[in-house]
Amino acid sequence: MGELSILLLISSSEPPPNMLHLFYLFLVYTGAGAALQCTQVPGKLKQVDAGNGAVYGVSDDGNIYRWSSNTWVQVPGQLIHVSVGPAGVWGVNKDNTIFKLLDGNWKTIAGSLKQVDAGGDKFLAGVNRLDSIYCLNEEPTLSTDPAPTFTLLEGGLKYYSCGPRGCWGVSSINEIFYRYDVKPNACQGSKWQQIEGSLVMVEVGTNGSVYGVNAEGKVYKREGICADKLTGSSWTPVDLCSRYKHVSVDAGTLWLLTEKGDIFKCEI
Repeated sequence: MGELSILLLISSSEPPPNMLHLFYLFLVYTGAGAALQCTQVPGKLKQVDAGNGAVYGVSDDGNIYRWSSNTWVQVPGQLIHVSVGPAGVWGVNKDNTIFKLLDGNWKTIAGSLKQVDAGGDKFLAGVNRLDSIYCLNEEPTLSTDPAPTFTLLEGGLKYYSCGPRGCWGVSSINEIFYRYDVKPNACQGSKWQQIEGSLVMVEVGTNGSVYGVNAEGKVYKREGICADKLTGSSWTPVDLCSRYKHVSVDAGTLWLLTEKGDIFKCEI
């Protein structure tokens, strides 16, 4: 990798979520022939999720926000994790209660999860407080049934994310796994494959791209994913000048949260 040149513009005060001040971080890899432009977005979040052209996030105090017209708009309710994608907008609260956003209101769904993912092909996936893995097929995911039947998968994960080419997850000891043959009405898939490396969380984009964060706060992209190689070939570090705790990707934009909750969006 070539020499890294950084131009950073920093404000002297931290703006609240509804202000339009923007901060610019330009990372120019002089040996790579292209620039990665990142913009610091006002506000702080502990989790962010992008999918299907939408972006949602939750703050440390459980408030929910939606990114709209270059600002955060607060959404009524309290959650610890939110997800948006082809399966709709879903979330879980501090009691692990599951919610689905319907007509602007959060509807309680029977079950208990600590993390939920709506990025699959119109099916839902998630894990509970015991790291048990569950998914919900397309038909019950898109229905208004308040008590759908979840499918239990073998194994245990602390974080699970799905996309158009399968699902990825990480275990309690940061091992990485890929789930084969996941389909809208067979969301359980067929088998696991362990992937080399170590991550604390992993996210699959709507276009099938895969990014993750390791225990040191470094961001990685999975390279070589294609129809003939669903698990890709290698992890490439995304060389950024901070430590991160969360990543999400959609529509050519990488969303990142620093360990302090600062929000960055990068064009990729």
